[in-house]
Amino acid sequence: MRLQLHRGFTFADAAGVVPYLAALGVSHLYASPILTARPGSMHGYDVIDPTTVSVELGGEPGLRRLIAALRGAGLGLIVDIVPNHMAVDGGDNPWWTDVLRHGRASRFASFFDIDWDCPDPDLRGKVLAPFLSKPYGAALADGEMKLTIDPSGVPSIRCGQVAYPIDSHDFAEVTAAGAGAYDTASAAGLARLHRLLERQHYRLAWWRVAGDEINWRRFFDINGLAALRMEDPAVFTATHATLFRLYAEGLIDGVRVDHVDGLADPPGYCRQLRESLAALEDARPAGTPPGPAYLVVEKILGAGESLPDDWPVDGTSGYDFMDCVSAVQHDPDAEGVLAAAWAVLSGRPAAFVEEEVTARREILEAGFAAQLAAASMSLRRLAAVDPATRDLSAPSIRRALVALLSHFAVYRTYHVGGDCSAGDETAIERAVAGAKADSRPSLHDAIEALGRWLVSKLTAASGCQIRRVAATQVQQLSAPLAAKAVEDTAFYRYGRLVSRNDVGFDASVLGIGPEDFHKACAERLLRFPDAMLATATHDHKRGEDVRARLAVLSEMPEAWEATLCRWMERNARHRRESDRLAPSHGDEVMLYQMIVGAWPLALRPDDVPARNAFVERLAAWQRKGMREAKLETDWLTPNLEYEEAAHRFLSGVMADEAGFLHEAWELVQRIAPSGAVNGLAQTVLKLTTPGVPDIFQGTEFWDLSLVDPDNRRPVDFAARIDALQAGDDPAALAAHWRDGRVKQAIIARVLALRASNPVLFAQGDYRPVMVQGKCPNRILSFIRCYENTLLLTVVPRLVRKFLYGNEILTIDPAFWNGSSLSLPPELSGRVLRELFTGCLHKPSGNSLAVSDVLATMPVAVLHSFESA
Repeated sequence: MRLQLHRGFTFADAAGVVPYLAALGVSHLYASPILTARPGSMHGYDVIDPTTVSVELGGEPGLRRLIAALRGAGLGLIVDIVPNHMAVDGGDNPWWTDVLRHGRASRFASFFDIDWDCPDPDLRGKVLAPFLSKPYGAALADGEMKLTIDPSGVPSIRCGQVAYPIDSHDFAEVTAAGAGAYDTASAAGLARLHRLLERQHYRLAWWRVAGDEINWRRFFDINGLAALRMEDPAVFTATHATLFRLYAEGLIDGVRVDHVDGLADPPGYCRQLRESLAALEDARPAGTPPGPAYLVVEKILGAGESLPDDWPVDGTSGYDFMDCVSAVQHDPDAEGVLAAAWAVLSGRPAAFVEEEVTARREILEAGFAAQLAAASMSLRRLAAVDPATRDLSAPSIRRALVALLSHFAVYRTYHVGGDCSAGDETAIERAVAGAKADSRPSLHDAIEALGRWLVSKLTAASGCQIRRVAATQVQQLSAPLAAKAVEDTAFYRYGRLVSRNDVGFDASVLGIGPEDFHKACAERLLRFPDAMLATATHDHKRGEDVRARLAVLSEMPEAWEATLCRWMERNARHRRESDRLAPSHGDEVMLYQMIVGAWPLALRPDDVPARNAFVERLAAWQRKGMREAKLETDWLTPNLEYEEAAHRFLSGVMADEAGFLHEAWELVQRIAPSGAVNGLAQTVLKLTTPGVPDIFQGTEFWDLSLVDPDNRRPVDFAARIDALQAGDDPAALAAHWRDGRVKQAIIARVLALRASNPVLFAQGDYRPVMVQGKCPNRILSFIRCYENTLLLTVVPRLVRKFLYGNEILTIDPAFWNGSSLSLPPELSGRVLRELFTGCLHKPSGNSLAVSDVLATMPVAVLHSFESA
């Protein structure tokens, strides 16, 4: 189970829920980063000191107490690590402060990915510090930068709460003149302070210039997070020393690597990490879980992309499974109707790829101009080496690179010197084809040259090092571009059905059939059988059960389109005349989806306090969504007038009890049962398909959360503990499905089965089960088999039309219309016990009726034993 640690939920708090985790059947606590992050961090990814355990969380003593509690309950610990970057904007990162003080002479100067030989003469040998709230000149004139001298006699430049160090060579002059000599209230003081700042190893600048001028690599486009050069052995050793010590002492058992694609050489890093952990296995104390360490990477896989086989990891952290299980719960046949409806109602493109290409171009120019310029310059130097390409101009190479990256279907490639993998070559070829199709013929030569350079094997020939640098720069640009342009921009612009817009999802695909799901599971078992399986994460944009409910709309595309048209016409009266364009029609369509998808199951339209609480959550999502879309407003230049108008509209429609509100509630009542069935099916699939299931905190009950920080709200563990201790069986709880306890009961039952049959789930075969009858695509079924132990999973899909009333147990038996499961010969003569009801089933020959299996529960897990 993933727990989000912060000062409001520390190691001590986590230790308090360990008995619950053990009772639920969880094998490992999977913790957010535990090393020292910026004070007050709510997530831990803004690390400022990777050599110490966070004092805010309880420090190393608190960690040891947590681990003692885990070991006492038989649980292990997996921790999230952040090798790509550190937080640098708070004046509290000792490594970064040393760089600012000593510049290139700092022993940490090579730790960060800084271009010390930047073409800009004002930055050559310096670090851009884009942390001022206003332009430098204005900040200087307004006295926002002040020289101070602490009690020990050390001077610094203070901007608000942040102190910037001064080169020690300036100490004598500063202390002799005194702080008053640098008071900007006088022209002389202002000039003196400016001259002092000009001599420093950094250049303070307005935060808005970073995208255009920054000379060090950031995490995505976040000014406060500086990327590390993890390819440098000294950096690897320094940042991992504490992690390795904790592993050697038997305190942690595995790691999840955050944003592995940000590194210069992800496969090389994974090899080094695996080898380092393996070398420590013998040092682990007796009695602690033996190695090898569990190692997964946060890796977003593009369409058709697979994690390379030569990465020595156990798999990804599960976004690919989250995409797959979501897709199989959407009806692919609804694609045309929903896409056309979205285009007509919103005025936006019907195809996601159009939004993606547009967003990539915009974000590349607006947020990554400096990185784009650096990569283009390296490519220009490479062009000059070869007579055949020396006439490719710098501007044409830059335009070609923009075109190429706008059509990159994957986060990045990994070719840095050896043979280019078939996957990388295919990705580059597709990008070249897309870029050429979308560009003028005059640019084709440059695009083709870029494609050749990115595919070619590096040799000792002239230009080898230039090509290596250029390829790495392109790779470390394409990954953050994909994250910001696709997930954090296009996903918020495209509203065909927002349940298909989430981290790691292929939003161009509405749905898939059972055969594609089976294929993905079989491939995972073959290649990465211990990959993590996620359905909710700290990064998700919609809770797992929000997506499951919205998937139901794909079963009623025409009715949903008619509903949208009716609501948009009716709710026009909630716009002021001056607000007639706010929210935009696209924002309005997405708002309706979120209202319907996240509507709390206990919320009645006339419950004003609860309704207002829901509106407050929706408003936070709405503002973030509109800013991420970057169409009418954004984070850099918020259009407050538009945002306020959109909020008024939200408040208006959610107060319309006689009109919209009641109709929205009625729609939720009609689709929520099917959404709950999807949610239970999703849970069962995660727990029984090949891989290691990951349960995000709190999602044992229904997860109707929105994007962060909504999905990181405090979890009511007391309610979950009480529900589990009650010990009710899933079949009994299904009649009261709205409180979510049935989901928790199902999780507990399957986890107990996994614990009693570990080899079956770790190594068992995966075999799709064919469904005979008139609705073969409405059932997803498979067998896990190891030696004499067998497991049969059966879950329905696309069943909205066949559920009666507001219950999840009333699928019309006629729906199955004599459908049956075609079982393998191994089950002949076996009796199958259903895990959730205890019912016994004996196949008739090699056939088992679906109506029998799903007679009392909407999902089924059956395990076999020898017939008496």
